[in-house]
Formats: sequence, C-alpha cells, structure tokens
Amino acid sequence: MSSQRELLSECGHPQQSVLMPDVVHAAYYRDSYRTELCRCELSVIDAFHGIFMHRPTWMKLVILSRNYLASMFGVAVADRAEIMHPSMRSDYKVGEKIGAWPIFFLSSDELVAGRDNSHLDFRLSIVRVEEEQTVAIVVSTVCLTHNWFGRVYIQLIRPFHRWGLKYLIRQAILAGRL
Repeated sequence: MSSQRELLSECGHPQQSVLMPDVVHAAYYRDSYRTELCRCELSVIDAFHGIFMHRPTWMKLVILSRNYLASMFGVAVADRAEIMHPSMRSDYKVGEKIGAWPIFFLSSDELVAGRDNSHLDFRLSIVRVEEEQTVAIVVSTVCLTHNWFGRVYIQLIRPFHRWGLKYLIRQAILAGRL
C-alpha cells in the first residue's frame, strides 16, 4: 500500500461493475467516489457496514422525515426500524436486504443494492478494486428516472445526497472502518 493514502476522490463508475455500461449510461443521475482501504482484507459487505450502518442519529432522523414526505406521494420507503436500528449479518444473498435496501447483485468484488419505485430506480454499488499496490473501493449511486416526479426528486435531493454520502464515507475512513 502506498504511504500516502488518498482519503476520498470523485471518479468514474468502475468498468468491471455489472451496471456498466447499460445502466450507468442510461442513468439520469450518477456519482462515484473512490477511497483506498487501510484494511485490505475488507469485503464489499464489510465496506457497506462500515459506511452505512453507522449513520449519526441526526442523519437517521432526516432520512425518516424524507421517507415520511415521500410516502405521502406513494413512494415505497424503508420502515423505521431499518433506518434507526439496521441489522448487520456476515452473510447475505441476492434478494435479501442489507440495511434498508434489497440486494440485486453480490459477488466478492461488488455489491449492488437499491430500490425500484414508480418514479425512479436507485442502485448503490460498492466495487472492490485491487490495483498495483493498493486495494480501494468505489461507492457509486445510479438513478434511472421514470417520470417528471423522479427527475424533480433527484434535483431536490442531489446536493444533500452528495454531501451525505461523502460525509458517511469520510466518517468511516476516519473511524478506521475502511
């Protein structure tokens, strides 16, 4: 591993992802962030847990508020317990939930979870990338919109999503979970 660890950088979606190229190129919104792992043995499940299972209470309350408002428009949302007290297991399968999201794809190098809704389909991808002397993960969000409501929704939440995702990844890095 290099002596100077890159904390977090914006990047393109990894070419080896199962979402490439069709889903990523069709997306209305996408983002990707890369970080080198201090703990090279971590799996994509471990990385997910390290990032998304340690949300601060204030963030959980914001998500619950967003879910309440979204449910008023008929959007399927996670239940309160999945947000406030997510369960962590060591073993998952496609179709099961990790945190609040169903798993769509799982291999040793990639986890894809998300949710399909009438306004948009959301995918979160964590890809493990082994490079010359480093192991990194790339955390990506991909959203395919189905109608004007989905496009408006993305425009409204995009700044909060980008800030929140980077915040969670940085907190995981600083806490030594990645």
